[in-house]
Amino acid sequence: MIKSFGLLLLRLCVGIMLIHHGYEKLANIENFADAFVRPLHLPFPIFLSYIAAFSEIVGSWMLIIGILTRLGALAILGTISVAIYHAIVINGFNIYLLELLVLYWGGAACILLNGGGKFSLDYVVLRYLIKSLPVDEYVIPRFKYHWKD
Repeated sequence: MIKSFGLLLLRLCVGIMLIHHGYEKLANIENFADAFVRPLHLPFPIFLSYIAAFSEIVGSWMLIIGILTRLGALAILGTISVAIYHAIVINGFNIYLLELLVLYWGGAACILLNGGGKFSLDYVVLRYLIKSLPVDEYVIPRFKYHWKD
């Protein structure tokens, strides 16, 4: 139970603190593309800027709500990985620029590896689906799924 509470706190912290970055990108997408995407010489900088913004917004909402948390964490992990690459390529290994990015990356990686925990909609939906599955005693004799609490 304490692990699930820790995952809830991590999901909320990462989601709430990261979501405004996505909204800031959308507020001035051209500026973001000029400052962060074009220096990496990536194709379609405006399109990739929208992808980055929406992955942060949608991924953060997924973490906050607790639905498809691993997918949301994966979206955030991908965007933050590119941001870390950008920071190192443009500014070198500057710990002051990397520390916040690495914290977001680590939080998203932990959520990706551990899931949303018991205080997430993922857990509720999965538990409902497993309980509602019909089990044929002739195919799987004496099968019972035990939840680890």
